[in-house]
Amino acid sequence: MNISREDKKTEAIARMKALGLFSDTVAQFEKQDLVSMSEPPLGAFFWLEGEDLERVKKFEENYNALVYVVIRSYTTIGKMDAFLYVSDHAEEWDAEREDLKNGETIAYVFNHDMPDCSELGYIGIEGTVAAGLCHTW
Repeated sequence: MNISREDKKTEAIARMKALGLFSDTVAQFEKQDLVSMSEPPLGAFFWLEGEDLERVKKFEENYNALVYVVIRSYTTIGKMDAFLYVSDHAEEWDAEREDLKNGETIAYVFNHDMPDCSELGYIGIEGTVAAGLCHTW
């Protein structure tokens, strides 16, 4: 479909605000295109860099998507990064916004310990005391 990057960015900013993310994180994404990662246990934000940023850029190219935040989690099956993104399918955006209100979203989850098991799918999310996010299921 080829939705413009600017349209995706406008949608991403609206989603970030709806999720109640830390205002500085939203502003840095909006003004400087900085993608942040929410890290446990409190969900504090750190800018992506190095291999983490490269993985996001590769995902964006492969799926014609715009990643607006990454949620890192440590599970019994390893370290995971969930990429929250805006797709090229604007007709799905309303439903995706509703999903976010219900604490779930479609995400690409990168499995650091078993990269071949990385996949797209629905995940549960919730806000943290530091205005970040955590991956719940």
